[in-house]
Amino acid sequence: MEDWLIDDDRLSLGRKSVLPGKGFFRPNSLNHDQARQEATATIRDADVVVVADPDADGLACTALIRVARGTGALVPAGPHSLRRSLKWVTEYADSDTTVYVCDLAPDSQDDIEHVGPLVDRVDSVTWYDHHQWTHTLAEQVRQAGVELVVGDSDEVCTADVALSELSYDFPDRFAELAAVTRDHDLWIREDSRSDDLADYAHWVEPEEYVGTVLEHGPDLPPEAEELLESRRVQKAALIEKAVERAQLREVGPWTVGVTYGRCSQNEVAEALREQGADAAVIVKPAGSASIRGTEKFKQCHEVAAQVNGGGHPKAAGCKPDVYDDMLDYAHHWTTHGAVAKQAILSAFHRLADRRDPEA
Repeated sequence: MEDWLIDDDRLSLGRKSVLPGKGFFRPNSLNHDQARQEATATIRDADVVVVADPDADGLACTALIRVARGTGALVPAGPHSLRRSLKWVTEYADSDTTVYVCDLAPDSQDDIEHVGPLVDRVDSVTWYDHHQWTHTLAEQVRQAGVELVVGDSDEVCTADVALSELSYDFPDRFAELAAVTRDHDLWIREDSRSDDLADYAHWVEPEEYVGTVLEHGPDLPPEAEELLESRRVQKAALIEKAVERAQLREVGPWTVGVTYGRCSQNEVAEALREQGADAAVIVKPAGSASIRGTEKFKQCHEVAAQVNGGGHPKAAGCKPDVYDDMLDYAHHWTTHGAVAKQAILSAFHRLADRRDPEA
């Protein structure tokens, strides 16, 4: 395949909105091999290893651990790569290594398959999170010997948990960092800096983000602000495209806004809320989807759990199992995610059918 076919810079905004980025077209086997090599080099000889989601919350935790422990080698991991990341740490960490897992929750028992061997290999394992855990998985992790602390997902982000649990007298800017991170992660949106942190974490490499907040806390330096300003021109245009193609659907007692596109899901969800949506579904060109709630809908994680995902009551993610080959993806792009949308809406309908008639 010619490189120019997946070159974002030559695509019109309309086409860019409905197609995935070029990373989608890179085989997972190559991504896996590269990730393994990077993880191996990071883990070996590290005194402290942090397995964390590379969003603003997970990276804030990494920064806090580095302050408290003086070090912390970062292994970025998403919900769907948690199992393999724990496997790599088990294989390559030294026996005196301290391991932290941050801002990640297992979706199934398979995700924690390597927890027992990891505890047996290293000095200690501590897990900080604020997602929705099942009682069974939480007990299995604790019984394996992990110090698991899960905060209330309606009240705190994982950075809050790390800040309170790490035995260290943090400078004020790190308490402020946790507060601003919470503002975005819990979708409170009362502090303008929280969107800055979220965007910056998304647009720069994890180590650059950690280094920046270690030095500056939540107040980004001028060069970071300049980067955000330049990138947000296109971001705003992609948000507008997704909002334009959105539809409102009535599902049981809820109005659900549904749309498709490569975009920033939180801003799109906010726009749909302003149009009257109790919940928003944003299906992405790569096949995943974000589900966002409001005060009227706090069951996003229950919807996502039905379609290969999970998360929080008011913010969750999933990837419906509806893609068998590239023709399915071609159909996905040309129909703006019709099959994935229907799979998620069906999950909303099932949830509505289970509601107590007296509620």
